[in-house]
Amino acid sequence: MSIATKTGDSGQTGLMYNRRVSKCHPRVEAYGAVDELNSALGMARASGGHPFIRENLLKIQTDMVILMGQLATLPDDLPRYIKDGYKMVTPDLTAKLDELVHTIESQKISFHGWVMPGDNPSSATLDNARAICRRAERQICALQEAGQLQSPEMMIYLNRLSDVLWLMARWREKQG
Repeated sequence: MSIATKTGDSGQTGLMYNRRVSKCHPRVEAYGAVDELNSALGMARASGGHPFIRENLLKIQTDMVILMGQLATLPDDLPRYIKDGYKMVTPDLTAKLDELVHTIESQKISFHGWVMPGDNPSSATLDNARAICRRAERQICALQEAGQLQSPEMMIYLNRLSDVLWLMARWREKQG
């Protein structure tokens, strides 16, 4: 089967369980922002230089796949999604980010005031990923306010992730 299925030529795209929606549907905007975030994390991982950054970003990218899958499922299909064995964004995923925050902060990483991204290529890619994370968070917030979010944990997870990315960028600046 070719990647060029042509099923999206009319401006529609597929969600889980063969549901079709407009490509500008808020749900598609949300998981599209998370997809873009995952790509930005890949760029940050490729330019991270330090094993600590690369290893942790790869773990986070794995979680992005879970988040995208859950977002690509309409609320009515969520019971089937769970029954089919797909993973969900849970407090355990957020707890891993909390641990990462504590690990980085224990190394005396802090900053007061505004940050000017671009101190070095690695920190700049992390700041770019953080900004995309914030956009994804806003898109998911819109779903939540419309009553279309299956789990508030997705908002919590992305909020924490933006903190992690901010800290990682400052850590890379400190490392030089």
